[in-house]
Amino acid sequence: MENPVDSAQSPRNDLHFFRNVLVKALILFFIINIVFAAWYPMPGLGRLSAYNRIFPGRLRLPYSDDPQQAYSLSLFNPEAMFASHIISAGSKTPGEYRVILVGDSSIWGFLLPNDNTLAAYLNKSNLSLPDGRRVVVYNLGYPVMSLTKDLFILSYAVRYQPDLIIWPFTLESFPNDKQLFPPLLQNNPGKVRELIENYHLNLNPEATELAQPSFWERTIVGSRRTLADLVRLQLYGVLWSATGIDQAIPPTYKSRAEDLSFDDSFHNLLPPVLHASDLTFDILSAGVSLAGNIPILFINEPMFISQGKNSQIRYNFYYPRWAYDNYRRLISEQSTLHGWRYLDLWDLVPPTEFTNTAVHMTPKGTQILADRISQAILNLATK
Repeated sequence: MENPVDSAQSPRNDLHFFRNVLVKALILFFIINIVFAAWYPMPGLGRLSAYNRIFPGRLRLPYSDDPQQAYSLSLFNPEAMFASHIISAGSKTPGEYRVILVGDSSIWGFLLPNDNTLAAYLNKSNLSLPDGRRVVVYNLGYPVMSLTKDLFILSYAVRYQPDLIIWPFTLESFPNDKQLFPPLLQNNPGKVRELIENYHLNLNPEATELAQPSFWERTIVGSRRTLADLVRLQLYGVLWSATGIDQAIPPTYKSRAEDLSFDDSFHNLLPPVLHASDLTFDILSAGVSLAGNIPILFINEPMFISQGKNSQIRYNFYYPRWAYDNYRRLISEQSTLHGWRYLDLWDLVPPTEFTNTAVHMTPKGTQILADRISQAILNLATK
């Protein structure tokens, strides 16, 4: 027969038990968050990837303003970005001459499917060297114009044993106020400070853009969005491997500006002279130092040259003529002074072969650029 006293105490005992469990769980969760924040294992977690294992590696670094249509997303964990890329698929073989491309959205291939990017056209050229090695080009461009962003990506890319680095750029990547603008840099302040200090860059390591995450932001709770992005990148691998889509390309877009402003200023600088101190040439020097024995080819990338209203004042939306002409003079002088390998291809591509900005090219324009760079690769590789 049931004991009435035991029966009466049972609900209270259950409540006490569940309360103890809840308290212990909260304490354990608090401790785990403290340990996570102190350890902050995000780089290690970024290296855990299904790409190049279950899914094929991506042909360009993940970036997207519309993840649901692009099957990609913009995240700020460089280890995860590289782990998802085909360059992480395995060790370089003896028969490969490895070329990496760094640069802005024109190199990444904005409004271009993967088959029409600069890296794709270079690979379609089937270049080979006299010693039998096959030239394989990897697209490590990433949107947003900033030389510091390019240097940041290059600091990870050199791990993959490139034989040649090709670094296209344009004047808009050089002004001081562009250097710490990219979110990728602002979300990796420690690494950016390390680059500033190691290469004595003329940038402020205490800039507000490089604010360190708070202790709370380093906890699991504070990092939940970052952790979710790591998971989402893996989930998008299913759709990426099935479709090869990693960019939502609209059927129509607004064309690059033909009629231009009368304004002749450039980043608050006024004519007639642009000085070397106005531009961040020290970042190119840092790239050469970082690369060590790996040769770098700097390229002044093609741009749209307007024939419309005020085209006598400005080449395009980005550049007044006086600023760009001075820039071309300065980069040529700096290349001679430092012994840099440099190609000036600013007017290589016809104006008709630019899409929505003065630097984004059509497939035909990209092919023209690839043909010229192919010659440069063979010339450098056989010296």
